[in-house]
Amino acid sequence: MRRLGWIDIVRLGLVQMCLGAVVVLTTSTLNRLMVVELALPAVLPGLLVALHYGIQITRPNWGFRSDTKGNRTVFVLGGMAALALGAFLAALGVTVMEGAFGLGLALSILAYGLIGVGVGASGTSLLALLATATAPERRAAAATITWLMMIFGIAATAGTVGAFLDPYSPALLLRIVAIVCLGAVALTALAMRGIEARVDASPQPEDMPFRHGLAEIWGEREARNFTIFVFLSMTAYFMQELILEPYAGLVFGFTPGQSTSLSGAQNGGVFVGMVLVGVAATGLRIGSLKAWVVAGCLGSAAMLGIISALGQIGPGAPLVAAVTGLGFFNGMFAVAAIGSMMALAGRGRSAREGTRMGLWGAAQALAAGFGGLAGAAAADLMRQGLADDATAFGAVFLAEAVLFVIAALMALQVMERGVVKSATLVPGE
Repeated sequence: MRRLGWIDIVRLGLVQMCLGAVVVLTTSTLNRLMVVELALPAVLPGLLVALHYGIQITRPNWGFRSDTKGNRTVFVLGGMAALALGAFLAALGVTVMEGAFGLGLALSILAYGLIGVGVGASGTSLLALLATATAPERRAAAATITWLMMIFGIAATAGTVGAFLDPYSPALLLRIVAIVCLGAVALTALAMRGIEARVDASPQPEDMPFRHGLAEIWGEREARNFTIFVFLSMTAYFMQELILEPYAGLVFGFTPGQSTSLSGAQNGGVFVGMVLVGVAATGLRIGSLKAWVVAGCLGSAAMLGIISALGQIGPGAPLVAAVTGLGFFNGMFAVAAIGSMMALAGRGRSAREGTRMGLWGAAQALAAGFGGLAGAAAADLMRQGLADDATAFGAVFLAEAVLFVIAALMALQVMERGVVKSATLVPGE
């Protein structure tokens, strides 16, 4: 089989960039508009985002289909189209809620369902293609490149949308979201053109029930244990996702544009953290997977403690700097987990890269939905029990910090048992 060249890997990274650019609109901008501008409880966008993550439990199915149907490109393109349509309908739902809440909510439920289907089909098939067609010595670097491009897409979109969204109006929101979504679909089609056929990475069609194929992978101890690790660690990673921008608006007085830009700053920090680990571990061969995961988790916990404390200062506090630091340590943790995922996808039973990536993607998505919803629900409960928003949100951030510490201890235990010990970021290992 001919393997992906560096230009091919970058082209697939463009697809990851498009995925991140569209999804960030629904998890940051629309979330903030519902909580602050429409004065809705934070648990509502939390439930909607949890719905899109919950639907991604179908990721193993999408991965298995891309393993056995013989054409991953179709799933990538179809999934991106579904994601773009869902994102636009989600923005439309927010604008409708202001005048007709019931209709807007129904539209939003449909939209977030489409988003979940689109991300699952496109993202899983794309990662399966990368794991299958990338030479073993390039897999870690490919994971770093593609995820950095996704983070760049998230950060650039959040910052750009934040700049153009002030002063806010429903018509302006729809216009911006439409531009981002159409651009993502067009760029994905151009990036995917001819890659799979040229590297001959399409799996041979195979007639096997999905349940049997999934049972085969779940029977692999290494894949099963890593699935559990992904779920528990990502729960800690995603708890702040739905409450950080409302926290900035309610406690620090950020405008919609400023709070959206805050998300861009956080993801910019993630980008820098990933670059550091990618260069140090892949290029300079400094540090192991275990060391980078633990450092990322403990650093994230420390920054969450600082973010919680800044709430007592209020407007004028260096929130942006603290959030950027949180993103930096999140990036450390994430790139180590991604490198492990890519390295392990090709191990075990052959021709099942898509199913493994789907299983781990489903674990991550469920953790993201559960963590995001738990954070939003906890923030609502704390705000009802405490008169001070800063203290209420701060308590949730401290709880998340504790989970990060637990995740670090889990990483030490899991990797000491050898479950993911071999999946370092050093090429070829």
